[in-house]
Amino acid sequence: MATFALIHGGGGSAWEWHLVAEELRGRGHEVVAVDLPIEDESAGLWDYAGAVVDAVGERRELVVVAHSWGGFVGPLVCARLPADLLVLVTAMIPVPGEPPNDWWENTGFGHQDISDPIPVFLHDVPRELAEEAIGRGRPHVGRALREPWPLEAWPDVPTRFLLCRDDRFFTPEFMRGVVRDRLGVTPDEIDSGHAPMLARPKELVDYLTGRS
Repeated sequence: MATFALIHGGGGSAWEWHLVAEELRGRGHEVVAVDLPIEDESAGLWDYAGAVVDAVGERRELVVVAHSWGGFVGPLVCARLPADLLVLVTAMIPVPGEPPNDWWENTGFGHQDISDPIPVFLHDVPRELAEEAIGRGRPHVGRALREPWPLEAWPDVPTRFLLCRDDRFFTPEFMRGVVRDRLGVTPDEIDSGHAPMLARPKELVDYLTGRS
């Protein structure tokens, strides 16, 4: 069975993966999910990746799954560990030398009003779960947002991208273009908003384990 390293997005936490983790463990897989040091002003991108690498330890048959802002971290983990697969879930795709804060302008993302995050990020998540997710949010600060993405090229690991057709933040039309331009692949797609790990955990696990 595989080991799944689950990487959360900006302002998030490992808790966001708890439904997926439970489903994966129920199917006999190992799961590693950690809180990235997003509140640490001094932490850089390699520190984020190091938190995941340390948690994985000697486990192998590794599948790295990165959500949203975690797209900056997943490839760094794959550069340090022998991974069988990298899965980007409605994730930001970096290019060498690009600071995360520059990604928005570089991709032509534009402006969105996220003053009320539930309709944007969690509209298809059960209300109680969505409110808990917002309550567990953490400030995302520091060096990792500003420093250049450190790899010179994408790691040599099979990579899949899962696009969420109902995503109101990274809309399908926008993300199809980003995936084409930056990865050169056709994304897989799922009926979900920006947080499929909370909205459709079983369907997400079916995808991750090759059943969809």
